[in-house]
Amino acid sequence: MSSTGAITGYFDVAQIVLYAFWIFFAGLIIYLRREDKREGYPLESDRVHVKVVGFPGLPEPKSFVLPHGGGTRYAPREEPRETIKATPIAPWPGAPLQPIGDPMLAGVGPGSFANRPDVPDLTFEGTPKIIPMRVATDYAVAHQDLDPRGLPVLGADDVVGGRVKDIWVDQSEPQIRYLEVALPLAAEPEPVAAAPATEEGGAEAAPAPVRRAPVAETVLLPMNFVRVNRKARNLKVNAILGRHFINVPRLAQPNQVTLLEEDRISAYYAGGTLYAKADRADPWM
Repeated sequence: MSSTGAITGYFDVAQIVLYAFWIFFAGLIIYLRREDKREGYPLESDRVHVKVVGFPGLPEPKSFVLPHGGGTRYAPREEPRETIKATPIAPWPGAPLQPIGDPMLAGVGPGSFANRPDVPDLTFEGTPKIIPMRVATDYAVAHQDLDPRGLPVLGADDVVGGRVKDIWVDQSEPQIRYLEVALPLAAEPEPVAAAPATEEGGAEAAPAPVRRAPVAETVLLPMNFVRVNRKARNLKVNAILGRHFINVPRLAQPNQVTLLEEDRISAYYAGGTLYAKADRADPWM
């Protein structure tokens, strides 16, 4: 005599539901593993002409229409192989990379970054999201907080790398994203000759030199790398040294920062956590 719920002498409803769940869950795992390969795949191997995809394979390309006239992007898509400014320290696959040239600008290790679109991140309304407070005049520093503008910025060696010129805010998530740091003024530029003056009789007089006031360059400093000392009224950046501020990647436009520039700037400071001082890259034991 069969028990309640049995469909045949060997299966009942509970078994069928359990098997159906197993099949559904296995299909879900395969689907999710395919979807998470839309970015970053196929992986590039140290071995020549070997691309790692694994199981399951890549999904079919899907189109994504970007807002505010940003065009259409497809994923997955073919991307050019990146040139790495580093060389392996040993011939076997997976060997550590030794940066070539300035390690903080080599784009490897903690200083690596993604080649994101060279356009600014936008708000819902389609305007640049991260802008300085000289443009975002509706924002102000709370009276309970220390206004960093005008304060010196010190590196890990307590050497002043510059002074805070302005604050960059995120309009979508109201918070400070960057500090704009004015670098120390460079040497006075060469005199520029003024337009020749005319003496009496029509002869041209010697041009009088006109000296231009030097203009301080500015760089962005991610707020997450800053430690504010209210008592000493200064800011400390332990990631890099004072002399390293001069090499921070610059902005193409004075009042906006692009996605690519954000990654490059953050990568520079992150690279300093390992490469700013020689002893940081040495083993601890």
